[in-house]
Amino acid sequence: MNIVFMGTPAYATVILKALLEDKCFNVTLLVTQEDKPVGRKQVLTPPDTKAFIVANNYAMEIYQPKTLRTDEASIKIASYKPDFIVVAAYGQILPKSILSIAPCLNLHASLLPQYRGASPIQSTILKDDMYAGVSAMLMEEGLDTGAVLGLSYVDAKRHNALELFNILANVAATLIVKTLKNFDNLLPLKQVDAESSHCKKIKKEDGEVDFKRDSAHDIVIKARAFMPWPGIFLATGMKLHSVKLSIIKSNQLPGTIVDISNQAITIVCKEGCLDIETLQPMSKNIMKVQDYILGKRLLIGDTLA
Repeated sequence: MNIVFMGTPAYATVILKALLEDKCFNVTLLVTQEDKPVGRKQVLTPPDTKAFIVANNYAMEIYQPKTLRTDEASIKIASYKPDFIVVAAYGQILPKSILSIAPCLNLHASLLPQYRGASPIQSTILKDDMYAGVSAMLMEEGLDTGAVLGLSYVDAKRHNALELFNILANVAATLIVKTLKNFDNLLPLKQVDAESSHCKKIKKEDGEVDFKRDSAHDIVIKARAFMPWPGIFLATGMKLHSVKLSIIKSNQLPGTIVDISNQAITIVCKEGCLDIETLQPMSKNIMKVQDYILGKRLLIGDTLA
């Protein structure tokens, strides 16, 4: 099968690698986002999929259009005469001109119709769902609304977002290989729009937490969902790196330190208490919480700021 692959981050690279390693598939073109400046020094950096292809010397063209809504883009992709177009976290909505070239299969990291949109893995964790998953979907012009060809699911409760990205990338890789090989025998299952939910793109400010506003449970959930970015942090800019629910109960005011041990300090939240093991003050390195409170001379009964 001739495959045009469209994908950008590491999640997509795992899927691309599985297709390249299977002799049933001939991946002829990689379509990915443009190189972008990264970090404080704004170093121009290629997408993960492109870096993988270049590093491993695969003989395929890499196409990085600014937009897909041009005749050039559709003519370029059509010229490769793909049997299928496989899409995984590409980063742009495909126009009709490309959807009409060949069957377009998307590997969306949710159990559709739940969490259509930009942040399915983070949203799965934020809702404290039991399961996360990947859906192989026939793409159409709507946002993640196409018929589902297959899905796989895993336990979501024990993982943060970074771990789930890695797990689901491998799940998606296995799923797409099975889906393509059995495509002619699969019956597409239309999504029920009434059961759908949507998720937005994650912004930096989503990671802010407040002991007065948030329960300890909600803060731990956010820490899992926003790992590695944007993380969780206080209004002061202090980042909280290693947190977990505490067994300690207290009626003190939220934000109050109610216990100090060799491993953590315990902070009262709106509901419940939170153990904090490591944190990072503004413009400083990650440190053990004990080092921070010693430097600030904080005691039980003080507040963390």
